[in-house]
Amino acid sequence: MTSKKNKARAPRELNKKFKKKTSVLVTEKVDYVDYKDVNLLRRFMSDRAKIRARRVTGNDTQQQAAIAMAIKNAREMALLPYTSRVTTQRGRPARDGDDRPRRPRRDENSEFEPLEGADAEATGGDADVAEESVTEAAE
Repeated sequence: MTSKKNKARAPRELNKKFKKKTSVLVTEKVDYVDYKDVNLLRRFMSDRAKIRARRVTGNDTQQQAAIAMAIKNAREMALLPYTSRVTTQRGRPARDGDDRPRRPRRDENSEFEPLEGADAEATGGDADVAEESVTEAAE
């Protein structure tokens, strides 16, 4: 038995016809995919330099394999990047009318300054005891 969600969706899916995507290679009548044709290869890459999927580009299996191989060769020859750096803003974006006070930044030097009397605490006073035991053993 089908659920209500599937029953409601079924008639729309049957009536809906989709148009198959045509590949750029077919529209431009490209016979051979050359790794040196960077402008063509960039059409099959995302903004982060990932190879786009077949369902996005409309390539068939053989075309997609040729495109992938050409992109990989072009990357190896340093014609295309392996990745593209995308910069994002760190932290929360500033909002208009934000009247809340901001926390002050920590001073870089204050985090690493030693505490007062830290030298004495680091030895813990055991240095004096160790010196006494060494002198006693020598005698």
